[in-house]
Amino acid sequence: MDTFSHLLDGFGVALSPMNLAIAAIGSFIGTVVGLLPGLGPINGVAILMPLAFAMKLPPEASLILLAAVYIGCEYGGRISSILLNVPGDAGAIMTALDGYPMARKGMAGVALSISAWSSFVGSLVATFGIVMFAPLLADWALSFGPSEYFALMCFAFACIAGLLGNSPVKAGLAAIIGLSMSCVGLDSNSGVYRFTGGDVHLSDGIQFVVVVIGVFSISEILLMLQEHHSSSGLVTQTGRMLFNLKEMAYTWWSTLRASVVGFVVGVLPGAGATVASAMTYSMEKRLIDKEGTFGQGDIRGVAVPEAANNSAATGSFVPMLTLGVPGSGTTAVMMGALALYNITPGPALFTQQPDLVWGLIASMFLANIILLVLNIPMVGLFTRILNVPYWVLVPGILAVSSVGVYAVHATTFDLMLMVVLGFAAYLLRKQDVPMAPLILGFVLGPLMEQNLRRALSISNGDYAILVHSPISIGLWITVGITLIVPAVLRMRSVKK
Repeated sequence: MDTFSHLLDGFGVALSPMNLAIAAIGSFIGTVVGLLPGLGPINGVAILMPLAFAMKLPPEASLILLAAVYIGCEYGGRISSILLNVPGDAGAIMTALDGYPMARKGMAGVALSISAWSSFVGSLVATFGIVMFAPLLADWALSFGPSEYFALMCFAFACIAGLLGNSPVKAGLAAIIGLSMSCVGLDSNSGVYRFTGGDVHLSDGIQFVVVVIGVFSISEILLMLQEHHSSSGLVTQTGRMLFNLKEMAYTWWSTLRASVVGFVVGVLPGAGATVASAMTYSMEKRLIDKEGTFGQGDIRGVAVPEAANNSAATGSFVPMLTLGVPGSGTTAVMMGALALYNITPGPALFTQQPDLVWGLIASMFLANIILLVLNIPMVGLFTRILNVPYWVLVPGILAVSSVGVYAVHATTFDLMLMVVLGFAAYLLRKQDVPMAPLILGFVLGPLMEQNLRRALSISNGDYAILVHSPISIGLWITVGITLIVPAVLRMRSVKK
């Protein structure tokens, strides 16, 4: 009953005219930022944080603005992923697997509208989860140490094998390439430069923006030019713009399952939307993809990762608010916003600043409604991107991509590296090697290495620590099942 009364008080804060307007503005800005490849929620929040402080907004208004931008970016990342096969952020990588094939079939409007709906459901489920389970889940998240996180990362990699149907070897090769790229740069433990070739530009490693733009955007431009030259494979929009009730029912249970799993993964600090979307996509592929249509434009393959990454993004507020531990890179930036106002997140925050916490939670409900109302009517506007002539679209994508990459370090080296990676990715894609596992390997590699090193430091090099808890043992068993069962099923099908 106390929770319900606190939530009502929070709605009183969130529904004030100023905070409601701020939530609407933040939702729109987040959608636009998410649409632009390479920016993502971290950059969106980081750019607006000093602006909000300079405008002398009260702390609850600042948090509402940044939270709305964060959630809006998760919505917006799907747009370029579906229309152009260029994910707006890492969480939207899995959406491209089925979203872009749907767009190629002339169903871009259906893909965009169902992704907006599933994003709404995922974020709404996670917000209810925050209200009901935040303290309980925060205690559970504390039981995850370095060895458990390492096992979780291995499970995410094991799921990659199921992302490419009958070609797990190619998916594994892409993941290994991504892992190798993540090792470039300064070793945070020893201070030694690794795989830099003596080039100072690689001392900080290869930036995520450079990789995602090169691997997806540049390679997609090359494929566009090839297809345009051969007059085949051009993406067009035909038919209706919105999903129907039959399609909603068809994706409903998958969306709910992905929302719940995404929320649980989002509660784990550092796991994030990328892990959640990959895990749920692989899970649903094994559970329901009897016809083998995932990856070929299955509407469920769009709904599942969108529900998961939005649910995980919202769930990442749980450790930030209850433990003072950032659940993702974006919430880490938001903790900086709290520090500007001399507010320390943690268990005492719920009692010392109830208006701030519950106003933020209530604003998430409102931001999701605003984003759904904003995104569904704009599907027709988004799909008009497909009507832009290639002689305008290709240079436009290249210009936006180049600006996003150049903004990282303001060096031409990053631009050249982007082109090299793009051309290499183009050659790999010509051989049907998927790019999603490569990006996942690049994103998860540092987390995997850091947690392995921490675990071995704690145990003085004893590898037994990796299986010392019931959670890690359960995860390793799941890894084994994930790797072995599909291989056995494929062998049986070959024999038959």
